[in-house]
Amino acid sequence: MLFSSLVFMTCFLPAVLFLYYTVFRFNRIVQNVFLLIVSLGFYAWGEPKFVFVLIGSFLMNWGFGLLVAKYKTEPLRAKITIAIMLIFNISIIFVFKYLMFTMKNIKQLFDVNLDIPTILLPIGISFFTFQAISYVIDIYRGHGEVQRNPLNVGLYIAFFPQLVAGPIVRYETIADQIMDRKESFEDVSQGVCRFLVGLAKKVLLANNFALVADKAFNMGSDELSMGMAWLGAICYTLQIYYDFSGYSDMAIGLGRMFGFKFPENFNYPYISKSTTEFWRRWHISLGSWFRDYVYIPMGGSRVKSTGRIYFNLFVVWSLTGLWHGANWTFICWGLLYFVSLSIEKTFGIDKIQHHRVFLHLYTMLLVILGWVLFRSENITDAFIYMKTMFIPGTGGIIDPNAIVCTSEYLVFLIFGIIFSTPIAKEIKRRRIAKTKLSKALYVIVMIGLFLACISYLVKGAYNPFIYFNF
Repeated sequence: MLFSSLVFMTCFLPAVLFLYYTVFRFNRIVQNVFLLIVSLGFYAWGEPKFVFVLIGSFLMNWGFGLLVAKYKTEPLRAKITIAIMLIFNISIIFVFKYLMFTMKNIKQLFDVNLDIPTILLPIGISFFTFQAISYVIDIYRGHGEVQRNPLNVGLYIAFFPQLVAGPIVRYETIADQIMDRKESFEDVSQGVCRFLVGLAKKVLLANNFALVADKAFNMGSDELSMGMAWLGAICYTLQIYYDFSGYSDMAIGLGRMFGFKFPENFNYPYISKSTTEFWRRWHISLGSWFRDYVYIPMGGSRVKSTGRIYFNLFVVWSLTGLWHGANWTFICWGLLYFVSLSIEKTFGIDKIQHHRVFLHLYTMLLVILGWVLFRSENITDAFIYMKTMFIPGTGGIIDPNAIVCTSEYLVFLIFGIIFSTPIAKEIKRRRIAKTKLSKALYVIVMIGLFLACISYLVKGAYNPFIYFNF
């Protein structure tokens, strides 16, 4: 079930909110059980058989959490439990997400005859598995009380707003909110507005950019012009931002409606002046997860050996690329950022205060080329596409497709570029928030966005979610 689907907005969400604040409002435990049940139903809507994988995940990690808490005074046993927990969770991801990829590469590399099974990927497995790992490790570190009730662990891992595409909410962030959160009318109203902003990002912007990006990346190298290649790359750059940040906004808004406060996941990444800054602003929950659960435990930047620092970065960015999918394009995409971040770290590029325009252009060029690699089916296609961006082939410098797409989607491109900067946030900050007129205008804008999104969805507009694949 998509957040941007009519069935979710007109049936599922209103029903859940109504029951949560009426029938189940008098008891927190009952509310939590209710939210867990509807979350499992939400997941089973599109993945009925994989709901058992989700249930098995949170039950096993509930058990690991109890063991870690039990062995708190016995470091060796606690570490053994952590090791077994990691093996269990990584094995789940490996079987569903990487086993086919591994077998295909073994078959090609060693020229052996292997029967490669077809394994379907449970939606959001990387997100809910990372949250499960966070739960046990945070208990081990003392960053939250162990949950004796397995249903509370289930709610933390399976809560439907952030279940299938994040943000990755670490246990220590909401450990206290599971039983002690405070709901209010203000939280609900702010949550609704945040949801509508995310919905508009997704439906009005990301979905329209997707049409142009798909057209460009599906064109053959002999018909793709330089202009269309750049247009497709820019549109995909905007699509993936509005797709994922829009989903994160909707998730944060939904959580707020039920009293949960999730961390921010994006902070205008396309205004960055270095790739180091870009990754402080893009998919913040994933970056901080790898930093706190992989990079720092390996020694981070505190180790004395420069070589070891770069090795730690290599591991983190290899895993970051691999996390996004079982394809060499994702691994190379991660390694591209490893190289870029290593160079910036060596020469202190991210600390340079001058030449900000040049640094911004350099960063965005690297980001756009990275998204081309990320979007392509394979590395060969990625390099052919990049080559066309700089050296026109048989498609020429510009073609009718580029002209027509630019004219048809120019308004979306303008708004997409404008709203990828903090300009709207600055306008909102400067407006006189207390006046009745400003409040009325804000309500009118929110209603207008909602109606515009509904009209797009009613007519069956293109509505994919990129990060559902991860």
